[in-house]
Amino acid sequence: MFDEANPLLHRVREIALAFPDAAEKISHGHPAFFTTKVFAYYGGSIKVDGEYVRHDDSLVVLLEPDERDAMAGDPRCYRPAYLAPSGWLGIQLTAGTDWAEITELLDASYRLTAGPRRVARLDAREA
Repeated sequence: MFDEANPLLHRVREIALAFPDAAEKISHGHPAFFTTKVFAYYGGSIKVDGEYVRHDDSLVVLLEPDERDAMAGDPRCYRPAYLAPSGWLGIQLTAGTDWAEITELLDASYRLTAGPRRVARLDAREA
């Protein structure tokens, strides 16, 4: 369900695996980045008229409600099937993706899922 040689996946992987204790596994056919809990998926889908529409080159992250609501109007964003009710948001990636923004979104999602000790390690590394 994904191309291992995809440069967008390569860049997401590079950013996501730089977080403390981050690892990757395949979940439901998509790369998932996690510590104890998943903090990002590469690829997602939406349900349209009872059919699933894939967003293969996208990043799905967990965000605080205010940040998620602020991004929801962005045409690149979508509410991923099954995950949206729990606060997850998908963002379509393209050749012109702002990787600083993607890094911030991954950081926000990591902070919500990684636990206080890992977040403290991240903060210490950034100081």
